[in-house]
Amino acid sequence: MPNPAPSLQDRILKRFRREGPGVVLSPRDLLDLGSGPAVRQALSRAVEAGLIRKVARGLYQVPRRDPELGTLAPTLDAIVEALQKRDGIRLLPSGAHAANILGLSTQVPVRVVFLTDGPTRRIRLGKREIVLRRTTPRQMATAGKISGTVIQALRWMGADHVGDAEIAQLRERLSKADKKVLLADQRQAPAWVASLLRRIALGDGK
Repeated sequence: MPNPAPSLQDRILKRFRREGPGVVLSPRDLLDLGSGPAVRQALSRAVEAGLIRKVARGLYQVPRRDPELGTLAPTLDAIVEALQKRDGIRLLPSGAHAANILGLSTQVPVRVVFLTDGPTRRIRLGKREIVLRRTTPRQMATAGKISGTVIQALRWMGADHVGDAEIAQLRERLSKADKKVLLADQRQAPAWVASLLRRIALGDGK
């Protein structure tokens, strides 16, 4: 007797496994497996059965568990990737989060801010909050580039709080290719930030 065809829920769970641990998917990522209503219903049933969890509105993940820490929260990177893919938007790290990415701040903000070309909104992620703040095309021109993260980190720190130590730290951290990107995108930054980008990239101390 032939084996029965796998259910939609089984095929959805297989997709999660194929994408790898920690991946966050939305119903839109699964529409090749079934219709929108059927996919949403299968996801809801899988959540009720404890097979997957809903991490935010319209975003799902197979729970990851650590022997000591228990169930792990989804990573911020996984959430950001899922949001960009689902909504067709770009996100640019901003404020303290941008500085933290670059090692310029040890602060891990509970409220993480991203600039976006999509609508302004807030997303609750456990105890953390992700804020998407719509901004200008000029600022979003560096989204997805190291230059964008550096520009936003420097703007958050302020001219009076970026000294030789911070410049040296960024020069050591960034690759030659990264520094070329800084020079190419300096026109997208305020004048005082552009000056710092040249110091980081060229190392002339001025």
